[in-house]
Amino acid sequence: MGDSKSSLVFLVLLLIVLFSGTSSDAHSLSYNFTIDPQPRDGQPWCEVQGEVDQKVFLSYDCGTAKINYLSPLGEEVKRMSAWETQTHTLRDTGDLLQEQMPDVTLEKHTDKVGSGPLTLQARMTCWHEDNGHTSAFWESGFNGQLCLLFDLENGHWTMVHPGGRQMREKWENDGAVMDFFKKVSMGDCRAWLQAFLVRWEKMLKTSAPPTTVPATVQPTAPASNRITEIILVVLAIFVILSIIAWILFKKRRQCFQEA
Repeated sequence: MGDSKSSLVFLVLLLIVLFSGTSSDAHSLSYNFTIDPQPRDGQPWCEVQGEVDQKVFLSYDCGTAKINYLSPLGEEVKRMSAWETQTHTLRDTGDLLQEQMPDVTLEKHTDKVGSGPLTLQARMTCWHEDNGHTSAFWESGFNGQLCLLFDLENGHWTMVHPGGRQMREKWENDGAVMDFFKKVSMGDCRAWLQAFLVRWEKMLKTSAPPTTVPATVQPTAPASNRITEIILVVLAIFVILSIIAWILFKKRRQCFQEA
């Protein structure tokens, strides 16, 4: 009986080790760009929304350089000397995306496109996983329809919607654009995230999710995170079954010995 209790205690401790921290140390930083080549009066041609762990912390108008800090996380950013450099990079990214728009035709880019103007949404995300691994990717689409995914780690493009074909061909053949995407996401974004986490670590554990939802392409977690979680679950199930089988075997052997 004592062996059974010890086995169960060991099982509980093992599960705690496996699942403690599987997500507590994983963080992401995203910037959502909305480019409108024909903005209405008073509307920005480029608007950027910043998120950390899918929590909105600020919005930025590329044209007027106006920043709205939307949470205590954003207020912390305001005090960082590095933020001024980031605004310049975000503006440069908005300029680059706007330059891509004149060469893009409507050609049924999305199911939502009608006779109105075409707007471009792009989402840059850098991801710091709990095991220390970092990754980055871009998502882009038109009028709210996700069209393209670009994984910077392996350089792989995924065309989610046929409307992204023209933009994919354009970007794949433009070395300057590709280099810019890599520099901003693999370099700048990851450096920003590390700098932010120094101030945000405690706040992220207690902050509530935002009440606003970004108007850009919705986030997609890296596949490696999901694979890691699946492996951990499978491993935990295997360990549980193995321990249960071992306990049952010992009980049966004990019964035969007593008989």
